[in-house]
Amino acid sequence: MMRTAPPAPGQDMRGPDGPAGGGAGRAGHRGRGGRRGPAIAAVAYAALWLALAVQPLDRSTWLLENALVVALCVGVCVLRRWLRFSNAALYMMLGFLALHAVGAHYTYSEVPYDAWWRALTGHGLNEALGWRRNNYDRLIHFCYGLLFAVPIREFLLRVVEVRGFWSYFLPLDVTLSTSALYELIEWAAAVFFGGDLGANYLGMQGDQWDSHKDMALAALGALLAMLFSAVRGRFRARRR
Repeated sequence: MMRTAPPAPGQDMRGPDGPAGGGAGRAGHRGRGGRRGPAIAAVAYAALWLALAVQPLDRSTWLLENALVVALCVGVCVLRRWLRFSNAALYMMLGFLALHAVGAHYTYSEVPYDAWWRALTGHGLNEALGWRRNNYDRLIHFCYGLLFAVPIREFLLRVVEVRGFWSYFLPLDVTLSTSALYELIEWAAAVFFGGDLGANYLGMQGDQWDSHKDMALAALGALLAMLFSAVRGRFRARRR
């Protein structure tokens, strides 16, 4: 059976799942208007990042937290040679990075979301939900899976050329494996630096199952994202 050549970076790619990642196949065709939205979002993120870089709660922890952000940005720039992410994927990644910037500024265990909620509603969010710890880090791990599974799927569709079931399962698998890798990096950094810096970076807050829960929430976020992508892909296929 003859194997067709993979689509060029700017070529539309359609299959039983529809365009890759809900639009990755057309990513190379973004015109001036299509590029404007992500550019504006990137500028807004850069402005937020710079504002939160001023007097963070703990400068050493802030530097550690942003080391992986720099690595991610470099990775995305390198990948542009083979893949231009769809606008939706770019928005998702920038949204996650914005949430991460808030956590890095305050350190994850000290983000005052409960105080913000109390000022807005007059009631404590932790008290209403029965939480006994600061759960901002839990939100970030869940959002990692929810917001990065689609960009991961776009990469696998365009570069690795996976199709069908595997195009939905492998992003979940990659999300869980990278989440586990991050937990190992976090543990190694905490042991290496020790003291308050190590404790702030690890952010366990006395929960011995912290790493397990973080990975489970990342997997849950990725699962929801892939279920939504699968349903959306089927719906788009039926409409054609």
